[in-house]
Amino acid sequence: QNKRNNPADKLLMSETNEKPRVLPKLKALGFCGADDSVDPNLLGLICHSYPFVEFGVLFRPGKEGQPRYASMEWVKRLAAVARSAKHMLLAAHLCGSRVNDVLKGDDAFILVLKDWGFKRVQINATAVNGVDTKDLAKSIDAVARVFTLHHELEFILQKNEETRPLWEGLLASDSPNCGLGGKLPKNVTMLLDESKGTGVLSTVFPEPPLEYDIGYAGGIGPKNIETVLDGVIKSAPGREIWIDMESSLRSTSDDMDIFDLNKCYRCVRAVCDKNLHDHPTFLTKK
Repeated sequence: QNKRNNPADKLLMSETNEKPRVLPKLKALGFCGADDSVDPNLLGLICHSYPFVEFGVLFRPGKEGQPRYASMEWVKRLAAVARSAKHMLLAAHLCGSRVNDVLKGDDAFILVLKDWGFKRVQINATAVNGVDTKDLAKSIDAVARVFTLHHELEFILQKNEETRPLWEGLLASDSPNCGLGGKLPKNVTMLLDESKGTGVLSTVFPEPPLEYDIGYAGGIGPKNIETVLDGVIKSAPGREIWIDMESSLRSTSDDMDIFDLNKCYRCVRAVCDKNLHDHPTFLTKK
């Protein structure tokens, strides 16, 4: 049986043992770019042992089956694993025309994602992700309606300068589909990633605002995860946050670009070493 803790109840003592430190609530450790190079059953095994692990799948029509972009057949296999598993966190990272559709208020693919077992949907509304960003401000009402229609899902917006017209417009909107002034709809959070998914490490980890929850991304990986966690622990005590990574999880094996589960596990181990979560009782701590 897994030993599962409530991270909100955990405290860390300072180096001088003078003052306890409240830890953040790490609701998800996100590994994005899971693809056909890995067996979906292995992802299920990891999630069973570490329920806080979330695997992210990139959806961009025209790239399915390429490294980082799973084929539809592989996604259906993953969905079958998710349906049979008692606990498996899956996030859909939408790119290209999948985002353009949502910006127009089209939720057809969102319905498919729900059937496949995805619980969170990230809207990558940036040019580098193949999205038409010139009229983001005009998409606010249409996007907000999609959020409202699927209130059981969590929607994630990338918060950066390029997406400012979208997230700033949602915060300022008085539409009934948006939150109260200065707040996002209850099922919407933001991912801080000025690299826009290009893997550039952030140098600061801002405190989460009171009005909504945030996640941290941008150049995070097994080589720097401990430093990142230290920064997040200082910036977000007691707050619910998540961490996401993608580029750093790739490796080359037999001349193939693969999604490297060994790299994923190094990050899992670091999270447990920082007392943000526990290893299951049937595994050693090191």
